[in-house]
Amino acid sequence: MSAEQKRKAVVSACQKYDISERKACKLLSISRSVQRYIPKKANDEDALRKDVIDIATKYGRYGYRRITALLKADGWQVNHKRVERIWREEGLKVPKKQKKRGRLYFNDGSCIRLRPLYANHVWSYDFVTDRLSNGRKIRMLTVIDEFSRKCLAIKVGYNLTSDNVIDVLSKLFMTEAIPDFIRSDNGSEFTAKTLQKWLEVLKVKTAYITPGSPWENGFNERFNGSLRD
Repeated sequence: MSAEQKRKAVVSACQKYDISERKACKLLSISRSVQRYIPKKANDEDALRKDVIDIATKYGRYGYRRITALLKADGWQVNHKRVERIWREEGLKVPKKQKKRGRLYFNDGSCIRLRPLYANHVWSYDFVTDRLSNGRKIRMLTVIDEFSRKCLAIKVGYNLTSDNVIDVLSKLFMTEAIPDFIRSDNGSEFTAKTLQKWLEVLKVKTAYITPGSPWENGFNERFNGSLRD
């Protein structure tokens, strides 16, 4: 039993059996100084916890070791034990493996197995995060033509929203072409009603991958991995 578990057991014993803290500490073989110790929380604990939860949400089948690797690539100096502690405290777990699905679902509920057949047939976009030398986090919006593997745009900023997505796409539609499909995850920037309606007017179909299945956006994921490195 860890010191933290013993501290909780002492509190529970005092409440349940109406005994003094001194007696509970003696019964559980824990010193009163240890019982009254208040662990100091690291200054970056809240930020790290948020990033762990964000990554676990985006990559549904990633365990704490793979999340640790992504955090390090993102600029964090952290070991897997600390990530595992946060992982367990937040009740995170890897879901049971399901049969891999190669189909994409559209706004109208239809689905197809979508593969790029020619330039400007399928574009994909995604966000990748990194940190500056001062530790401040930045986000990059990347847009890829899946057939040619050409990077069409990289938009960098501290806070990028669906309005920024529309701005980037507007410029690309004028300088490159208007694609038939745009593939993405289900992030709020890509599922915003204003963006969906705007693309619908331009007759661009949005292809959303299955939540927690980044491999279905493999072209962009591989590019973002290289960009981050």
